Amino acid sequence: MIIRCDNCSVSLQLDESKVPGKTFTVRCPRCQNLVRVGNLAEGKSSTVDQLASNGPAPAVDDKASDFKMRESEFQINNAMKSLLAALQTNNQTVESSDEKTEKPRRVLLCMGASADPTAKTLVQAGYKVYIAKTPAQANERLKEGKTEILLLSPDFAAEFGGAAILQQKVNAMYAKERRRLFLVSIEEGVTTMNAHEAFLRNLNLIVSSEDISQLPLILDRALHDFNDLYMYYNRATGSEAI
Repeated sequence: MIIRCDNCSVSLQLDESKVPGKTFTVRCPRCQNLVRVGNLAEGKSSTVDQLASNGPAPAVDDKASDFKMRESEFQINNAMKSLLAALQTNNQTVESSDEKTEKPRRVLLCMGASADPTAKTLVQAGYKVYIAKTPAQANERLKEGKTEILLLSPDFAAEFGGAAILQQKVNAMYAKERRRLFLVSIEEGVTTMNAHEAFLRNLNLIVSSEDISQLPLILDRALHDFNDLYMYYNRATGSEAI
């Protein structure tokens, strides 16, 4: 029987003959995280099923979205801008279009009851959305390095310690990695865009669950401010804005 740690994603192999016939926990030898394990009805867990459940969080079915096309257009426009900048000589500027192409963004949702309405709102706004069911799925998707925005809520995979596990992972990131991930918590009874509370909790943004319908507008405003803050850092390191 193979399981995977929700925190560090290390694979653990257990002797199935010694596995109890009910849900149990195992301490990860690498990070000391407690991994909750549930058996199938027969009393044994399929290795294939275990590995599949820990795959990357799947994307929302958004066949009507033109995300790929917009992403390609954004990359081509950036390449053209770089080429035009290289052709500038003797203070003679090659004219280019002033039209700005908005960067398409990827969002990983780690939420409970509000996951579906949030995903629908973001897909309609042009985001590429992935929905994780477990911390392990979220971790696998984050490993790809393409996800720029992580949305979580306190009720995400509570049986696996979901939100706490992800917050722990983010807190352990190096500063360079942390700057490339925009962390948003969606909660009840909070004030949207409370910067002080977000700072204290190592979040980039806090949003009230009552404001989910306005989430694309809130994200655009918050990301604009974030990218302005790190504008010179991104230039110095050759990094793209989020």
